Amino acid sequence: MKRVVVWLLLFALVLAGGGLAVWRLVDSGDAGGTGTLRAPTAAPETSTGPEPGGQPAPDPRLQAYYDQSLAWSSCGNRECARIEVPLDYDDPEGERIELALLKVAAGRPADRVGSLVVNPGGPGAPGTSYADRAGSFFGDRIRDRFDIVGFDPRGTGTSSPVDCLGDRQLDRFIALDADPDTPSEVTAFERQLELIGTGCARRSGELAAHVSTVEAARDMDVIRAALGEDRLTYFGASYGTKLGATYADLFPDRAGRLVLDGAVDVSLSNRDLTLEQAAGFELALTAYVDDCLAEGPCFLGADREEALAEIGALLDRVDREPLPVGDRTLRVGNAFYGIVAPLYSETNWPLLTASLSRAMQGDGTGLLRLSDLYTSRGPDGTYTDNSSEAIYAINCLDDPGFTPVDEVPEEFAAFEEASPTFGRIFAWSLTGCAGLAVEPPEPREPLTAEGADPLLVIGTTRDPATPYRWAEALADQLASAVLVSRDGDGHTGYNMGNACVDEVVESYLVEGTVPDGDVDCPA
Repeated sequence: MKRVVVWLLLFALVLAGGGLAVWRLVDSGDAGGTGTLRAPTAAPETSTGPEPGGQPAPDPRLQAYYDQSLAWSSCGNRECARIEVPLDYDDPEGERIELALLKVAAGRPADRVGSLVVNPGGPGAPGTSYADRAGSFFGDRIRDRFDIVGFDPRGTGTSSPVDCLGDRQLDRFIALDADPDTPSEVTAFERQLELIGTGCARRSGELAAHVSTVEAARDMDVIRAALGEDRLTYFGASYGTKLGATYADLFPDRAGRLVLDGAVDVSLSNRDLTLEQAAGFELALTAYVDDCLAEGPCFLGADREEALAEIGALLDRVDREPLPVGDRTLRVGNAFYGIVAPLYSETNWPLLTASLSRAMQGDGTGLLRLSDLYTSRGPDGTYTDNSSEAIYAINCLDDPGFTPVDEVPEEFAAFEEASPTFGRIFAWSLTGCAGLAVEPPEPREPLTAEGADPLLVIGTTRDPATPYRWAEALADQLASAVLVSRDGDGHTGYNMGNACVDEVVESYLVEGTVPDGDVDCPA
């Protein structure tokens, strides 16, 4: 039997709002990655990629950035490089930051099409890790013909990572009671919001004000030029669809073949995004429960209503009496993350069953482990990346709006209707940016990407993190979009076992074949 591991590409739900990224089981025997990224040695072997495109920068003051060449160096069995971008695009002569890149070379170099830049979402997930695991997320047809290039967006991974909390503070933040129902719990809740909001500015300085999606999209154009590509070829999953759509809107004449999988409706407010994501996770939880019931006697109950109520009751019990797990404790925040994490893919449902079963018997080990994987917490208590902080910093810069704590109860009815199990937790998350202590950038106009080449938007009918309606909406907003629909469960559509979706995506990226119209791919 092949050894199966849970691999976390990115973080999903922190109080700043719903996190949007890829999370699934992968087979370590097929992944082909290094597992751990290593810095280049002191005297690395280098390879020379294509020459930079030589195109003029959108601002003459940026030309030196656009003229950079990438010196790829060995890092394990991959190649890594770093590139400079301005901290503030309004001040290109000012402070510079570096971005980390990782490349998996095309399997058939003689038939190479070009570079495929990839992003797994988050926001906050390191794209270098996504590329490193290309064997698990992209089919042979793509890996043979493209160099898969991942980058850690500014403020994430090893690209000048934003820092907001110490590890012990982050433990407390993640374990926080996300549905406070007493005055003391509300006070503790507000205190944690203040700590992370002020912590980003205090610990990261000016960087905390320059990790927005618009700035990351501008960075992608510098990367495109350094890769020697006239147009960007891109695969973005989940939040990565927002990043890709923003790029296409900023640089429509440089947007080539773009795949936006697990699409985000970029027109929605934080409140509406959160409400619809609450409904998405309830739908996914219901699908999990229905599968449990269909398989025979279900440990959760005799019918759907009883089973869902039992999960809600478990969260209530953990809220009242946290479960000891060795020298740690499963608190309600951890339990919530431990339950929603496996909902990202139906292949993870057996993990959820095992973890819920143990928790119902008083053992929180499984749910705590899933929470740790979800939030990038290592066994030694340190965090393997900063995704849990970056998601806050990026989301709040993109949309600093929030609901004051004393107004949250007014949202309970709407959120509990959308998600009887998780609704109040999602409602409280509307307060997430209350502690923001930096000035966000000016808001952008609605995205249309007018003038861009045709691009693919993919939606899955029972996607918990990015509801299918979001894909429909994004496809309507982007002038040249073609909608590809997958009937199924889980987050994102490509390489999820649907041959129809895979064929459309691979033909588009490799041969440039654009469907005649929207495509419906049955289960």
